[in-house]
Amino acid sequence: MSESDSFDAVIIGSGFGGSMVARRFVESGWRVAMIERGDWVQRGEHNWGPRGSLMLTDHYSMDAPFLVHQTEGTGESGQYECVGGPSVFYGGVSMRFRTGDFHPQTEIIGESKAVWPIEYDDLEPYYGRAERILDVSGDAGTDPTEPPRRDPYPQPVPKLSETSRRIGAAAEALGLSPFRLPLAINYRNRPGRTTCIACTTCDTFACAITAKNDLATVVIPGLVAKGMKLFTGTMAARLEHHSGRIESVECIDRETGRRFDLRAGLFVLSAGALSSPHLLLASGLEVANPAGHAIGRYLMRHCNAIAYGIFPGIPDPVEEFHKQLGIHDFYNGHPSIDRPRGKLGTMQQIQTPPASLVEAMVPKPFGKILARGVKHLTGLLIIAEDQPLAENRVRLDTGRSDAFGMPAMVVESRYSDRDLAARSALVRQAKRILRKAGAPVSYVHKIKTFSHAVGSVRMGDDPDSAPLDRYCAFRGVDNLFVVDGSFMPTSAGINPSLTIAANALRVADHIVGLPGQENWIPGRARDDDALGQARDDNAPDRMT
Repeated sequence: MSESDSFDAVIIGSGFGGSMVARRFVESGWRVAMIERGDWVQRGEHNWGPRGSLMLTDHYSMDAPFLVHQTEGTGESGQYECVGGPSVFYGGVSMRFRTGDFHPQTEIIGESKAVWPIEYDDLEPYYGRAERILDVSGDAGTDPTEPPRRDPYPQPVPKLSETSRRIGAAAEALGLSPFRLPLAINYRNRPGRTTCIACTTCDTFACAITAKNDLATVVIPGLVAKGMKLFTGTMAARLEHHSGRIESVECIDRETGRRFDLRAGLFVLSAGALSSPHLLLASGLEVANPAGHAIGRYLMRHCNAIAYGIFPGIPDPVEEFHKQLGIHDFYNGHPSIDRPRGKLGTMQQIQTPPASLVEAMVPKPFGKILARGVKHLTGLLIIAEDQPLAENRVRLDTGRSDAFGMPAMVVESRYSDRDLAARSALVRQAKRILRKAGAPVSYVHKIKTFSHAVGSVRMGDDPDSAPLDRYCAFRGVDNLFVVDGSFMPTSAGINPSLTIAANALRVADHIVGLPGQENWIPGRARDDDALGQARDDNAPDRMT
């Protein structure tokens, strides 16, 4: 099969949205091409080394840097690029949105007109399917805000680390209810997979032994084995559209610079909440959409920080994985917190950073000095829900072109007063827990990245304010869907990855079951038995 062949579907991006849609299409016998601007992440002992953390690897690319105007100042940023997208470097936390997240409070939505067109119940079976694909380990019934579920987690939880027991006991002593974070990590002993060894290089690191159930480990290899054509190191530069349809995507081979087109009956965009609106705008598709003015707007990324406790002793004496506990007692607000009223977000344990990482990231000679004391730290990640604001957006700089000839991207993202107040309220509570655990002093690190970016091409029932309908179909174009985190009207207060995955499975079922689709996806053999079906075995599906 060559790049000149026509496909049933072309999927742009290999993250949670693109991979889950691709999986459903491949199961149904479709001819699928996937475009990924990055390459495979090689696994081995080097992943444990001082340059194994994402921003220090070759998979954080500054080939086409974009300008960022944000609360913390103005500067340039690069892109995370690899097969499997952010899943390769994430910490594995796989949480369902809460029931109330689909009915956001007025204090959150403000003047944004953000409305979820679906309910939690619409996603519940797909959450279960995504958890089985990712083989999530969890302990149902311990999270005080947990939504209802039909099935148990596929994997039980492993033992708590000494550090987690210490933080959990401190939280309980303050009347809180810590619970086990659901994690997409392999704790099973079975042929063909490596069992997690509880190392300290997980979050922001690729798994050296492939024990993390990331998409490049448990999904994409099976799809390629089943016939999906994966174009790595390939940029999607423009969606060519005519008479209300996408006809092809113009691609660029990043190594050679050669340009070529991929044609298909259906196109699925899942390049991320920054790159997807960038491609839509660079392709001029805002003129085809009745809500084209909203494309790129209402960008959210959570208002995040890490509260590190500085302990007189060593909180992680055996150096083992301890990103294990979450605290949701303040998720929907708390009577003790006057500002802001209403929903806040979550606290989650964060891994003590390896000394080698601190030494590599902090300029000499301070890095070496600080690395000596890092073993005295452990902390809590603060994830505060941020508001969907029209002024937070992705836009084009029509006066500049990037290295690939596309109009340069500019990102504007500033936190509202409410966002900052929510983060501050959660930081205060995190410091209380760390103090109770034995840390007399805390240090707060504010996170500036866009790792949780969502909302820039949102879905909704109002065609004048939402570029996507409730099935993530791009309005004004009859063969384009957008399934990455940009579809979300609000950000909720937890990690978005599992919701992106579940929604992509929902959208894929919808597409596969559309009546008359054989007329707009020519040549595809219809597999009626596959419509609406899912594999229900509790073991992870690898499609090998």
